[in-house]
Amino acid sequence: MQDTIRICDIEKYYGNGAHVTKAVDRVSFTVNQGEFIGVMGASGSGKTTLLNMLSTIDTVTAGHIFYGDIDITELSEEQLSDFRKDNLGFVFQEYNLLDTLTLEENIMLVMTLHGRKREEIEKRCSELMRLLGIEEVRNQFPYQVSGGQKQRCACARALANHPKLLLADEPTGALDSKSAQTLLETFTSMNERLAATIFMVTHDAFSASYCKRILFLKDGKIFHELIRGSKERREFLNEILDVLSLTGGERSDDE
Repeated sequence: MQDTIRICDIEKYYGNGAHVTKAVDRVSFTVNQGEFIGVMGASGSGKTTLLNMLSTIDTVTAGHIFYGDIDITELSEEQLSDFRKDNLGFVFQEYNLLDTLTLEENIMLVMTLHGRKREEIEKRCSELMRLLGIEEVRNQFPYQVSGGQKQRCACARALANHPKLLLADEPTGALDSKSAQTLLETFTSMNERLAATIFMVTHDAFSASYCKRILFLKDGKIFHELIRGSKERREFLNEILDVLSLTGGERSDDE
């Protein structure tokens, strides 16, 4: 499968008759392998709906989503379930780790469910824990480690099966500023060192400033796009705040 993800003229409607709401209105863009993309916009702009369609949690009303040559809008429920398991990784607002398993076992479980060989599982798990800085707490249980270490374990678990795309919906929403920064630095490391492709929905300009490209939604349409390029993060953050003032999105310093 090719690595490019193409979103082609997708629409999403809710309701019927005189009470139809258009949540996403003819949106098109491409995600290339190794990109770290953020999606921003005011509440109701369609950003979470967009993520849910990319993640196969919700279906499009019209349009197509291609992961390489595979059009996920044409797949059956059973095919979608297999596709999700084999190609997508998720990072949640909460860690969603199993308290009865060690950090290492939490990561290994995902690969075990995929029927990987024991030797392969142990090698991949050790590699991820080393790269994400949690190797020394591999035998600890989630309740025994810090929030930052739990976050990095959740990220390692999401990456365990080499997903084509890592999806994160408001991943810093329930975190204090220090924990949020830890998670965002982990995302950056995953993107740069592991070539993870990340698609993050956020309302927070500080979080978005870690991305390489940002799509701004307004009334279900792409209103603007920013590319970080070689800019320092502080400069990029100021650009983001300028655009948010036009979209009606929340400024992070208003919270």
